[in-house]
Amino acid sequence: MNVVIVESPAKAKTINKYLGTDFTVLASYGHVRDLPPKDGSVRPDEDFEMDWTTDPRSEKHLKEITRALKGAKRLFLATDPDREGEAISWHVWDELERRKLLKGVDVKRVTFNAITKSAVTHAMENPRDLDQELVDAYLARRALDYLVGFTLSPVLWRKLPGSRSAGRVQSVALRLICERESEIERFMAQEYWSVEADLRTAENKSFTARLTHLDGEKLDKFGLPDETAAERARKTIEAGTFHVQAIDRKKAKRNPAPPFTTSTLQQEAARKLYFSATKTMTLAQRLYEGVSVKGETVGLITYMRTDGVTMAPEAVHETRTLIDQTWGGKFLPEKERVYKTKQKNAQEAHEAIRPTNVFLKPADVRDVLDADQFKLYELVWKRTIASQMESALLDQVAVDITDETNATVLRANGSTIVFEGFLKLYREGYDDVAADGAGEGAEGEDTRLLPPLHEGDKTPLDAVRPNQHFTQPPPRYSEASLVKRMEELGIGRPSTYASIIQVLQDRDYVRLDNRRFTAEDRGRIVTAFLESFFRRYVEYNFTADLENQLDEVSIGRMEWKAVLRAFWTDFMTAVEGTKNLRVSEVLDALDADLAPHLFPPKPDGSDPRTCPACSVGRLSLKLGKFGAFIGCSTYPECRYTRPLGGGEEGANGGMDEGEKQLGNDPETGLGVILKKGPYGWYVQLGEPDPEDKKKKPKRAGLPRGMEPSSVDLDKALRLLALPREIGLHPEDNQVILGGVGRFGPYIKHNDQYVNLKEDDVLEIGMNRAVELLATSVRKAKTPAKDLGPHPADQKPVTLHDGRFGPYVEHNKLRATLPKTMDKDAVTLEQAVEVLTAKAGKAPAPKKAAAKKAPAAKKAPAEKKEPAEKKVPAAKKAPAAKKAPAAKKAPAAKKTTTTTATTAKKAPAKKSTA
Repeated sequence: MNVVIVESPAKAKTINKYLGTDFTVLASYGHVRDLPPKDGSVRPDEDFEMDWTTDPRSEKHLKEITRALKGAKRLFLATDPDREGEAISWHVWDELERRKLLKGVDVKRVTFNAITKSAVTHAMENPRDLDQELVDAYLARRALDYLVGFTLSPVLWRKLPGSRSAGRVQSVALRLICERESEIERFMAQEYWSVEADLRTAENKSFTARLTHLDGEKLDKFGLPDETAAERARKTIEAGTFHVQAIDRKKAKRNPAPPFTTSTLQQEAARKLYFSATKTMTLAQRLYEGVSVKGETVGLITYMRTDGVTMAPEAVHETRTLIDQTWGGKFLPEKERVYKTKQKNAQEAHEAIRPTNVFLKPADVRDVLDADQFKLYELVWKRTIASQMESALLDQVAVDITDETNATVLRANGSTIVFEGFLKLYREGYDDVAADGAGEGAEGEDTRLLPPLHEGDKTPLDAVRPNQHFTQPPPRYSEASLVKRMEELGIGRPSTYASIIQVLQDRDYVRLDNRRFTAEDRGRIVTAFLESFFRRYVEYNFTADLENQLDEVSIGRMEWKAVLRAFWTDFMTAVEGTKNLRVSEVLDALDADLAPHLFPPKPDGSDPRTCPACSVGRLSLKLGKFGAFIGCSTYPECRYTRPLGGGEEGANGGMDEGEKQLGNDPETGLGVILKKGPYGWYVQLGEPDPEDKKKKPKRAGLPRGMEPSSVDLDKALRLLALPREIGLHPEDNQVILGGVGRFGPYIKHNDQYVNLKEDDVLEIGMNRAVELLATSVRKAKTPAKDLGPHPADQKPVTLHDGRFGPYVEHNKLRATLPKTMDKDAVTLEQAVEVLTAKAGKAPAPKKAAAKKAPAAKKAPAEKKEPAEKKVPAAKKAPAAKKAPAAKKAPAAKKTTTTTATTAKKAPAKKSTA
């Protein structure tokens, strides 16, 4: 017998079908052990010895593995093919070795990039030894994260009340978000103008051109700084007679993007599907582990944690064959496209994320995937196919149009797609618009179609339009742009980005508002503290260099404990330097550090720190149990406070009630008030009627994520007007409503409700609302499957998808299917067995026969039989109660500790095969 260990039961279930009866496939359910969450689990003074512990859940899985190993000849560790997978395998091997359970068992490591029968079979035929260098890199990373967290977090708790914990990589990612917030606060909008002209050709075809030169001088972005300058330019254009001076035509080629890596998949799924990084990776894991397609369980995509952009030669060949068959030879380049990763030390040369079978088109698997799984598979499939398609060809035209003096020049740009190429199937998404307004939207002018024009053609003028603009601050990070920036800086590794982002949200350091990250007060204070007292450890270059050192460990170029020693010496020096700091000293330092952002100069030149309520006190940074805020120095005489970075409009105005007058409703004349109640902030129209206490004023709660400081009169009135009519559904012409209910913002169509998690209920439009409603319908429960009549009463036995997994139902009795039972292959007989076990009684046919026997009902012995059941011998046996070893054994296993040293190596060195 051979035993195979994988991480998840889903993966085990799929692989078990590929291997014969000579193999037992079990799941470890991730790591079987970890560092105990207490001080001393990593001991730098003992050359970084590490203690490992198993919890009761892991003990249960280890017991199953132990039972399977009895009589086994070989143990195959088949966890994921990355560093984390290598670490899981090492933990399983090391723990079993420590328990002396591997005597006479040959231990081998197998890896496969896709869960298909051919890939798994090939891997089993080519096993290797554990890669100790990858394990060492894992040990170094785990020790670093533990030492930073358990050393730095207590400093935060002592010096900054209300703070959570600090992480090695999370703190640097948090700094990115906080710095962007500071950039936005410092940003000063600058006015500028542009001028467009509508012109006609000799054939009376209209087109638009923009002013580029005035009075013989080329205009830069701020060449027309105000309305006066724009008006002068307009008059100059209107006074001129224009003709085509020059036409510049050129061919442009646009190449497809490479197949997905972990990072680019997260970015594109965020842009196009609005998926979080965590959701994307969860869905990708399910697609990788496999679904049942045409009676066979198969993984749909290759391994999803990778930095590589290459594809296996056979996959490239299949992709090119599909392109030729589907779109024809003109969409197939002469040579296959070869991509190279720009990422240093990509994850062990893994393939890119691609379909395991490109001939399995998205439409072929729609019925076996839920809506979100289908969207992600379609995205991966299209990106993979497009990566091997022909380039798109474009004709780009730039036309210069001048007046008779050539001192005024207008330019018209346009382009046409001569050959679609890969654009026929896939277009890559874009990130944020840049701070100066350029970005995806800037392409609009270049994609216009221009009518036929020739040099010397007269172009009569129809209209001239001056347009006012203001420069825009840099946008807050979306999940896509944050992941992209982290990868550019080398912070962490793409496989960890989802967990990093999730941790920042779980600790309330940032919040995701309309798919943009905003730094919370707590996060900004923590970042300011770390920059003031631990600046080196939140520097982007330092974090990236440390990641590079870990990469060097993974390929055997550095010794892992040498990396730890170098880090620990300097880190402890910095920690020791903060021990004698008082909280007041920390506050003073942070107050000074954040002063430019908290107290920006006022237009009138007055002191921005002067309290606006009492005009005597001085404003400064304060700390309360709910985090940081700005308060007056004369407290408690003056109770003025405002949120950190909230500005004057976020202040409480010196009122203890926590309310703010926003203005009057123009229709009713009633006052609109922003208040804070026991369940959060809300807006209220008017005041209660003292003569009619039953009549309550209209109120509307602020949706989650909406800052009270951002609520003005207009927004408050829109909240009070909810629910609002978004539009009529195109299918049945019924109204779609948007509102805020007990469980937050929602949209409603007929009897269908959809909660809004990322969309703004005040801004959501028809297209997005219809999309969300359609997605919600696809996510609805699939109809029950009739397995056939129950043999006892001929009533139907049905199969359902439930909240906690698939289950079968008969005559109102429900029973969940065991995890080992394939939902798609379950039979009536199996369902009856599960239902009988759930009922806890004899099989139905026998019970039915007993009811028909009249003698059985009259026999007194049958009625007295329960009395005999009241004397269970097992419960009265004193020996069973006095056996302490049997009861104490589980407690001893709850915390099983071992020390990993340099002697705890894998059984053999890394294979060079």
